[in-house]
Amino acid sequence: MADTAVRLPDPAVEARLARLDEVLAGLESAPGPALEAVRLLTEVYGEALARMLDHADEPLSERLAEDELLAHLLVLHDIHPESPERRAARAVERLRPAVRERGGDLEWAGVDGQVARVRLTSGGGCGSGCGAGSSDVGEAVRAAVLAVAPELTEVETVPGTARRKAAPAFVPLSTIERRAVPEEAR
Repeated sequence: MADTAVRLPDPAVEARLARLDEVLAGLESAPGPALEAVRLLTEVYGEALARMLDHADEPLSERLAEDELLAHLLVLHDIHPESPERRAARAVERLRPAVRERGGDLEWAGVDGQVARVRLTSGGGCGSGCGAGSSDVGEAVRAAVLAVAPELTEVETVPGTARRKAAPAFVPLSTIERRAVPEEAR
């Protein structure tokens, strides 16, 4: 099949999703045939996606799950091929480079029940004016994890261990000073 269809750019999709949220919020306050039509249409689309996944081989399933928009639809219909833990761990790994740029580190620590756990180590090289930096990073991690794994109920930040640069294993002889041994110690 030729890829000649015009696709919406991500900002256009995001704008449509925001508008859809507004319209659906309005429908919720006015029950009736329109709300039932949306519910039934959503169920049918979910079934169609599930059947598509049934026919997909593993490489195709993985590619579908990696597409952000498709992944959200698969989660919405509870048919995502990956576990919530795996999706959350991948979200943390995607954020890790940005946290490292700020001098910290971020590490997946697993799931405890329905709670995702991440280890966040704040950096010391940010200078003045970034006291809220750690809470901003924590909130970004929370939002990213719950967006890809809404089955989880919370994201808990567990204390990270401060990482220090290890001392070199080899100490050059020229850096060692000889100390005089006191007379009584001889």
